[in-house]
Amino acid sequence: MPHPIYAIGDIHGQMHELDQALTRIASDGGKDAHIVFLGDYTDRGSDSRAVLDTLIEGQKAGRNWTFLKGNHDRMFEWFMQEPLRHDPYLIVELYWLHGRLGGDKTLASYGVDSGGTRREKDVYADARAAVPQAHVDFLSGLTLTHETEELFFVHAGIRPMVPLADQIEEDLIWIRHEFHDHYDAHPKLIVHGHTPVDNATHYGNRVNLDTGAGYGKPLTTAVFEGDHAWTLTPNGRVTLTP
Repeated sequence: MPHPIYAIGDIHGQMHELDQALTRIASDGGKDAHIVFLGDYTDRGSDSRAVLDTLIEGQKAGRNWTFLKGNHDRMFEWFMQEPLRHDPYLIVELYWLHGRLGGDKTLASYGVDSGGTRREKDVYADARAAVPQAHVDFLSGLTLTHETEELFFVHAGIRPMVPLADQIEEDLIWIRHEFHDHYDAHPKLIVHGHTPVDNATHYGNRVNLDTGAGYGKPLTTAVFEGDHAWTLTPNGRVTLTP
């Protein structure tokens, strides 16, 4: 039987939900369980700083944790660069500090006010002073994918019909419709987040674990053994099938 591997969907600053997920995993697989975090650790929720502190603490302790990069993580990372960078993938009227994306909530967790009529350069200066360098380094060090013999973990998805080794970052952290509308088998079962669904869903060729924690809904944790999948609930494993 393959060793279990756990995956946690988009956290989006929800520290209470993350605590519950880690507790369930420890109960199911022990303290040395391998966990893949699917990205989008910050934004929208109120505890982004605490979430990053927790993930970095686990990383420093040598936990068997794999951290993938989501589009929100890259937006935060790029905002903190000098000079700051805006993501060209966003539509014109959106930017990371916009309430719809939630960067304002992330900076608030560091004590930075980005609201009202404050100029972006002033918000940027305050953020540079308030956000620990360890958090910036963590964001810049995130990986894009993780794979096993049967599984391919990624934040958003893949470009169908393109070899896994040839996928590009923009698709791995942003893709939606082209990926969702593809129903044929991929080279491996794709485990992803990025696009909220009401419940963790197995589509046969992919598994979506983003259940809207960024909008106040429960965070989903799953466990995989080979190509068998379960969600973890307060009452234990529940089979996740197509």
